[in-house]
Amino acid sequence: MIQMTITLLGALGMFLFGMNMLSSGLQKAAGAGLRKFVASITSNPFKGVLTGMGVTATIQSSSATTVMVVSFVSAGILSLKQAIGVIMGANIGTTMTAWIVSIFGFKADIATLAVPLMAVGFILSISKRNRMRSIGEAVTGFCLLFLGLSFMKGAVPDLRETPEALAFITGFSGKGIASTLLFVMAGTLLTMILQSSSATVALTLIFLDMGYIGFDMAAAMVMGENIGTTITANIAAAMGNVNARRAALAHTVFNVFGVIWVVCLFRPFIALIGLIINAVGLDGSAQTPLYSISMLHTVFNIVNTCILIWFTPQIEKLVCLIIRPRASETADSPKLMYIGKGGAVSTPELAVSEAEKEIQHFGQVVREDLQYIRLALRAGEADFPKWQEKLVKYEEITDKMEYEIANFLNRIDRSVLSDQSNNKIRAMYRIIGEMESLGDSGESIARLLVRAREHSQKLSEKHIADIESMLDLISDAYGAMSFNLKHAERIRNIENAFTAEQAINEKRSELREAELKLVEEHPEEYFESVFYFDLIERLEEMGDYIINISQAVAGKTRSSSFVTENA
Repeated sequence: MIQMTITLLGALGMFLFGMNMLSSGLQKAAGAGLRKFVASITSNPFKGVLTGMGVTATIQSSSATTVMVVSFVSAGILSLKQAIGVIMGANIGTTMTAWIVSIFGFKADIATLAVPLMAVGFILSISKRNRMRSIGEAVTGFCLLFLGLSFMKGAVPDLRETPEALAFITGFSGKGIASTLLFVMAGTLLTMILQSSSATVALTLIFLDMGYIGFDMAAAMVMGENIGTTITANIAAAMGNVNARRAALAHTVFNVFGVIWVVCLFRPFIALIGLIINAVGLDGSAQTPLYSISMLHTVFNIVNTCILIWFTPQIEKLVCLIIRPRASETADSPKLMYIGKGGAVSTPELAVSEAEKEIQHFGQVVREDLQYIRLALRAGEADFPKWQEKLVKYEEITDKMEYEIANFLNRIDRSVLSDQSNNKIRAMYRIIGEMESLGDSGESIARLLVRAREHSQKLSEKHIADIESMLDLISDAYGAMSFNLKHAERIRNIENAFTAEQAINEKRSELREAELKLVEEHPEEYFESVFYFDLIERLEEMGDYIINISQAVAGKTRSSSFVTENA
C-alpha cells in the first residue's frame, strides 16, 4: 500500500511536470509574438474571448493564460474590462486538455508511443535554434504528461477488491444536493492543492473510468475544479497592484457564478449533456462517460461565457467595489505601479513587459525633479527649505525605486527567456542606474544651493534665466527619453535624443564662454561665477544621463526592429 501510494504521488508529479513543461515549451516557441497578440486585443469582449480560447488551447494551460492576463493588467497593457473577456475565453480553451486525455489517455496506451517520442524531443532539445529547443521541450512535456497518466492509472488501487472501501466512497452519493456540494468541495480543494485543474480532471477521469465514482459525482468534482483553478491567478496577483487583484477576482467571480447556476440546475444540466452526447454520436461505448465529462466541462464554460459576457461592465464594477486600493497605493509619494515587491515571478517573459512599463513610470518620476529645481532656484529664505526637502526626498525615492526594480529583475528566471528578452533585461539594469543618477543630480543641485546660501552667494536674475533656459532643454531631452522608452519596439532611431543632448551641450558651452568673459571684466564676482559654473555642469550631467538611457533603449532592441543610426 505504501509503495502504491508513493508510485501514485510520483506519477502525479510526472503528470504535473509534463504539463508545466509542455506549457512552458509552447510559450517559448510562440515567443514574444504571443505577448504582442494578447496585448493587441481591442475593447471588444467577444474578441477577448476568442483570444483567450486560442491562447489557452495553444499553450495548454488556462493558469498560464490567466497569469499572463493578470500581468498585462498589472502593467497597464490591458484594461480590466479587456482582461475579463480573455479570462472567459481561457476557461473554454482549457477544456481541450480534458478532451485530449479522454480521447488519447484511455482509448489507447499512448505511453507506448510516448517513450519513442521522447527521442524526438531529445533530438530537438539539442538543436542550436532556440525555437527548435522549445518545441523539443514541449514534445518531452507531452510525453511525460501521458507517461504520468499511464502510471497514475496503474498506481490507483483497485477498490473493487475491497468492497468496504468502495462502498464507503459510493455512500457519499445519492444524497441529492448534499452529495453534489460535497464533491464540488472535493474538486475545489484537490485543485487548490495540486495547483492544476488538468491534473485534477485527469484524476477524476481515472476514478470514473475505474468505476470508483459515478458520473454525477465526477460532474460535481469538475465543477469544483473550475473554482479551484482560480487560486493560481489570485496567488500571482497577490503582490500585484489593485487592477491585477481585480482581474484575478473576476476569474473567481466568473467560475463561482457558473458553478452556482449549474448546481441549482444540476439534473437538467446533466440531462442536457446526455442529449448532446447522443446527438453527436459519442454514446454507446466504454468511453462514453469520459466523453460526457469532457463535454460537460466544455458546455459549462461556453454557456457560462455566453451568459456573463453581456455583464462584463457589472463584473468590473463588482470587483472594483470589493477590492479597494491599499493605503500604500493611495499615498502621495511616487512608488512602484506595475510590478510586485516580493515573491516569485510566475511568468518570466511577461515579467519583462511589466518591468518595461515600470521603467517608463520611473522616467516620469525622475522628471518631476525639474519643477523642484526651478522652485528652489527662485525660492526666498522662507520657502527654500521646503523645495530643498523635496529634492532630497526624490533622491531617496529614486534610490528605492532603483533597488526594487533591480530586485524584481533579479527574481526573473533568465534561463527560460528568449535572447531578445535577456538583452532587454541587461539594458534595464543600465537604464535604472542612469535614472537613479538623475535623482542624485537633483539632490546635488540642492546641496549647491544650500552651500551658496551659507556663503551668501546669490545668482543674478540673468543667471537664473540662463539656468532656466537649460532646464527647458533638459525638459525636451526628458520628452525624447520618455518617447523612446514608450515606443522602443517601433521607432527606427534616437535622433530626437541626440538632438536634445546636442542642444544642452551647446547651451552649456555658450553660457560658460559668456560667463568666463564676465569674470575677466569683473574678477570680484569670481566666487558667484564658480557657483554658476557648478550648476550648469550639474545640469549638463543630467543631459548625459538622459542620453545614456535612450542609448540603452537602442541597444536593448537592436536585436529586433530597433536600428540606431547615431550610436
